[in-house]
Amino acid sequence: MAGGEGTRLRPLTSNQPKPMLPLGNRPMMEHIVRLLKEHGFEEIVVTVAFLANNIRTYFGDGSDFGVRMVYATEETPLGTAGSVRNAMDELSDERFLVISGDVLTDIDLGSIVRFHEDRGALATIGLKSMENPLEFGIVITREDGHIERFLEKPGWGQVFSDTINTGIYVMEPGIFDAVPAGRSVDWSGEVFPALLESGRPIYGAVCPGYWEDVGTLEAYRSAHEDVLDGKVDLEIEGFRLAEGVVLGEGAEVHPEAELRGPCVVGAYSRVDAGARIRSYTVLGRNVRVGQDAQLERAVVHDNTYLGAGVRLRGCVVGRNSDLRRGARLEEGVTLGDACFVGEHAVVNPGVKVFPFKTVEAGAVVNSSIVWESKGARSLFGRSGITGLANVDVSPELAVKVAMAYGTTLKKGDRVTVSRDTSRAARVLKRAVMVGLNAAGVDVDDLEATTIPATRLQVRAERTRGGITVRLDPDDPQQVSIRFFAADGTDLPEEAQRKVERLFQREELRRAVAGEIGDIGFPPRAIEYYTAGLLKAVDMSAIRAAHPKVVLDYSYGTSSFVMPNVLAKLGADVLAVNPYGSTKRAIGFKPAEHAAQVAELVRTAGATMGGLLDPDGERLTLADDSGHVLTGTEAALAFVSLAAQVGGMVDRSGGARPRIALPVTMTMHAERLAADAGAEVVWTKLSSPALMASSCEDGVVLAADGEGGFIVPAFLPAFDAAAALTHLLGLLAVTGQKLSKVVASLPQAHVVREEVVTPWEMKGTVMRTLVERTTGREQVLVDGVKVLHDDGWALVLPDPEEPVTHVWAEASNEAAARSLAQEYCRRIRSLLR
Repeated sequence: MAGGEGTRLRPLTSNQPKPMLPLGNRPMMEHIVRLLKEHGFEEIVVTVAFLANNIRTYFGDGSDFGVRMVYATEETPLGTAGSVRNAMDELSDERFLVISGDVLTDIDLGSIVRFHEDRGALATIGLKSMENPLEFGIVITREDGHIERFLEKPGWGQVFSDTINTGIYVMEPGIFDAVPAGRSVDWSGEVFPALLESGRPIYGAVCPGYWEDVGTLEAYRSAHEDVLDGKVDLEIEGFRLAEGVVLGEGAEVHPEAELRGPCVVGAYSRVDAGARIRSYTVLGRNVRVGQDAQLERAVVHDNTYLGAGVRLRGCVVGRNSDLRRGARLEEGVTLGDACFVGEHAVVNPGVKVFPFKTVEAGAVVNSSIVWESKGARSLFGRSGITGLANVDVSPELAVKVAMAYGTTLKKGDRVTVSRDTSRAARVLKRAVMVGLNAAGVDVDDLEATTIPATRLQVRAERTRGGITVRLDPDDPQQVSIRFFAADGTDLPEEAQRKVERLFQREELRRAVAGEIGDIGFPPRAIEYYTAGLLKAVDMSAIRAAHPKVVLDYSYGTSSFVMPNVLAKLGADVLAVNPYGSTKRAIGFKPAEHAAQVAELVRTAGATMGGLLDPDGERLTLADDSGHVLTGTEAALAFVSLAAQVGGMVDRSGGARPRIALPVTMTMHAERLAADAGAEVVWTKLSSPALMASSCEDGVVLAADGEGGFIVPAFLPAFDAAAALTHLLGLLAVTGQKLSKVVASLPQAHVVREEVVTPWEMKGTVMRTLVERTTGREQVLVDGVKVLHDDGWALVLPDPEEPVTHVWAEASNEAAARSLAQEYCRRIRSLLR
């Protein structure tokens, strides 16, 4: 299979297909052809698409390699299974093997074939244990190799095994009956799961040997190191001059040059006097290295000129490039083909220079020649794109990220944008608007408003999405850019990855002058939000109760929304910090402000108090006795009150109401829900997962146990104003005080621990934990939740840090702590 574009390897693959990238001075696909020949495969069908003629021209009919080769061309992308079906005419008469032409491997292919024959399988998948399986499809098998389950691109909470799909398959011709014609079809995403469901024999064979996807520029560089270290059985043309030093045919090395292995000097290359070629450097064919040049961990492709005094370190230089005297490329730099770098120019770490570009003499390049420098390991985090304001998240980054997002939309589409009251958010929101307009996307600017009001505007106006810029609630020096889908919920992970790919590749659409987007200012957005919220509550009951409320607006945009809502409900309000301000930027302490609200509740004899976070998403409650509720107490209070009013009204009409809760929530929540005639839907911990569950039929409430509440009848997203309003309604209907409700709640004992876990060990930890707790009931929604007689324990790898989290609940605090520490000990024992 050689039809992939290898987009993550750009600019190296901008003008050549990934299978033709050299490894050890031979195209990756040539190594695969030689491996096939070594294991007795002499008839090869090559599926081609991107720059197919490059592959055809190099390999021809295969006779130069001792095999017969034919080609099957994809006119449109057909997927991994569809592309093989496209070659069915050549494959339908006998058993065949499928392998990617753009991986690095020395796996024993014959062993997979024998395994396949012994099992009588319809299809056998070559499997490999990987330290970090997140970027691959995970395959879960029984002891005999029979496949139980596929997980495509899992999160850490789904890593129940570390065996991944290598893309090497042995198949019987009958497999084609399960592959639809005329459309894009994937093996792991569609064909194999369907065959498993129908009971067909699909097996996985764990393969000894080396396998690397070589899917990124970093992986490409490290693959060369593995080749030179002998970790993979690969033939490198040439003879050994000294320990680890390989010289190709006709290569010339001056006696005063220094070569330190392992390194490779390709055929007909020349290394002049005083040049130093250090470890893990690979020179292609016909490369010229000038006097006193220094190369370390550099990969230099064919026909490249490196002038005197050039410095290369940890970089890749494409074919036919020209680097003049004193030029310097730093760690992680990648030059595409035919680039020119002038004398004494410096290209700083991580920069990508696309093919045929020029760096002028003396220039210092800090970002890619096209638009932007290489991004972080992961652009998106838990709260969108987050970093230090005007440092990590700069106006330049905001413009380019917005352009990447706008590129995923159609020209003329509209996006709603907003911000909080801070100066940092104001300047970055303006940059976001510039980026969207530059990509040909129109903007509806809400200026400063809450996140829920932004989400509702996106839904109501049917814009294609939304972006809001906010200071981080936990660190006023940090800022986050958050993206919303067309339904107002957080942008799905798949869409985030698409934006990130475009951002990293610098493939940003630039509208011509006449198509640049426009900016509008929607009228009465806050009034529309207020009207929608009031329609979703029992206004008459709240007015009759005439509640008295103490509210701290945290200097945030909730102060623009809530006064109008509470006035129409007839509530008396004692407002604290009731205006938008930049004060939060010099330090805002929520715990102190919550205690102040509680004291005011006691003094004023108020019904309740609330601290709304500056973004309007989360709510901290204080009951009428002045007690500040924990997040768990607040969530249980909502469920308990709903039970007392005879259950919750189901939007779908008649079905049993459902409550969405994360798997870390106390088991008492399920019992209270049952008393209300409801059932609990367990979800992943992430906010997008909880929001997605709130959109399901029958879900009437969602809570995360940390002050986040979702009332799906109004908005399937966290909304502090909606939560407060609905709580007032429940208290009004029951006639109870919040303090009595809290006093009646069961006491929950949930504790949390952390274990530092190297990234490469996370898969092993999760797989081993699943295997060692098979005797107990497991809940595999997010991480591994193991049920015990007196509670439960949950183990979940952190998606952003080298840490594994452990939660546990039991009948008392000591027992819960003991259970959590027991699982921490188990994890640490696996790390030794």
